[in-house]
Amino acid sequence: MPGCSGKIIGVYLGRNFEGWPHERVMAELGEVNYYTNEHFGQPLVVTDDDISGTFTFLRALADNGNNRDLTAAQIGDSWLNYLIEERAILWWGGLGMSTEHTAFLRLKAGIQAPESGSIGLNSQVIAEQIGAQIFIDGWAMVAPGDPELAADLARRAASVSHDGEAIYGAQVIAAMESLAFVEPDLDRLLDTGLSFIPIDSTIARLIGDLREWRGRSADWRETFRRVEQRYGYDRYLGSCHIVPNHAIVILALLHGDDDFQRTLMIANTCGWDTDCNSGNVGCLMGIKNGLAGIDKGPDWRGPVADRMYVSSADGGESITDAVREAAKVINIARALTGEPEVEPGPRFNFGFPGAVQGFRSDGAPDARGVATLENVEHGDGRSLAIDFRGVAPGRVARVITPTFIPPSDLAMERYSLLACPTLYPGQTIRASVSASGTNAQPVDCRLIVRVYDELNGLTALHSEAATLEPGAAGQIAWRIPDTSGQPIADVGLEVVSGSPVDGRILLDWLDWSGAPEVTLASPSAGTAWQRAWVNGADRVEWNNPHPHRVIQNQGTGLLIQGTRDWRDYRATTTVIPEMTARAGLAVRSRACGAITP
Repeated sequence: MPGCSGKIIGVYLGRNFEGWPHERVMAELGEVNYYTNEHFGQPLVVTDDDISGTFTFLRALADNGNNRDLTAAQIGDSWLNYLIEERAILWWGGLGMSTEHTAFLRLKAGIQAPESGSIGLNSQVIAEQIGAQIFIDGWAMVAPGDPELAADLARRAASVSHDGEAIYGAQVIAAMESLAFVEPDLDRLLDTGLSFIPIDSTIARLIGDLREWRGRSADWRETFRRVEQRYGYDRYLGSCHIVPNHAIVILALLHGDDDFQRTLMIANTCGWDTDCNSGNVGCLMGIKNGLAGIDKGPDWRGPVADRMYVSSADGGESITDAVREAAKVINIARALTGEPEVEPGPRFNFGFPGAVQGFRSDGAPDARGVATLENVEHGDGRSLAIDFRGVAPGRVARVITPTFIPPSDLAMERYSLLACPTLYPGQTIRASVSASGTNAQPVDCRLIVRVYDELNGLTALHSEAATLEPGAAGQIAWRIPDTSGQPIADVGLEVVSGSPVDGRILLDWLDWSGAPEVTLASPSAGTAWQRAWVNGADRVEWNNPHPHRVIQNQGTGLLIQGTRDWRDYRATTTVIPEMTARAGLAVRSRACGAITP
């Protein structure tokens, strides 16, 4: 988990001023020592290509049996499967402008990787942009302590869209991150990374220069001035070249004094591709120094609450968190070494120190009691401790976590968020809870879901309450009722009481199971229900004249809803073909993005 957490923290830290030069960063922000989203009036947890691409493209391994001989062509096929053109994951800047978009168009035209990303086909400038490096962390995390495998996987993955120096930069970062699981010395990490690329490459020469400059001066600003002069944007063309930004990553590591906050500060204050560079640096530092290293400084993890969006054609996997993604990475790593997979356990299990998996307190003190959250050791594992005060008749303490796009994120800027709900009517939620033995009196707990309404607001539904005596434990189970076609936005737990009470309860785990029993109808108002469909078509008309009208100008258009964990179910619908050679309903399909004619 430390690598996943470090990655998302770094991306969220640098995202708001991505592309700024150093002078503008200093003039408007100064040294970047903490999140700036409030300064920009932006949410902290957002959709970003660095995160979506890193954790989506890694699925090529699991989709192909976690084969160590996975080919670049197979990784390229995963691009076609999970990407939806002009919508999911990438910066869709156009042919010859966006390297990844250019590679996608090659793949779509039937040109397989590695030719799809080659210099010979796309030119040196386009092929040597930064994208290969920003998506590379996952390939390192599935090869802990095996830099040779990490560098080789990185080469294959990078070659889908990039070539030349871009691949070398990706290999260096992947090898360093892999070795960082078992080796704390930065010089040894750098030496190992360099061992996988040509000694006469620009990336190798750049690293040598930076190490020399660091030996001359401990002032990172002086080293940055040298980088600007020798490896600046004026020398390396394109929208965002690998060379200047790889230099920033190495500079931050060399001058960061092995401190998470200082290293991220340098990477972001230098400017240029801040979210990408900061994401790589955060991942490596997270791996190397663990959660303790991240937690050493300010509260990086609290505002993020482990939350992340992995937006792709596989909408049921979009609303996720660092714990769930770390579990996937761990199981891929185990499979690559022939070890059996570990059962991931309940969806929310709080298994890592400090993990809250998106849970937060909800409600203002004038309307509800106050709840604070803490991950604690409990029994043989870990639990989410919920300390509450001010609970009384008419005043509840509520904690919730997203199961779909929150209202504040329906209008996500720049990178669209494609997502299906993860929880549906007809499924049964179960939670294991216990009351602290120090509580002065019994408390009542109940499950809650909040459902979108016709104004895109939220309406709460509750289970029956369960009474917990001090020191007692129990489980609550609740089958979600029909929601009239509206998606479920979040799930959580409420503490209620018939008399004023303060105390603590512990949520050991929360999960749900079973096939949904749901009519994916078209409510008469509101738009959140439309966002519950992953739109893989040129156009969709809602209620005109039928509930869902899919228009595809060429090839196959898809409208997708559901999650991977549905089992033993059936679906029925009415399909009315118009001006089409074929139309139908696909049940139990996996993500399908670009389907060529």
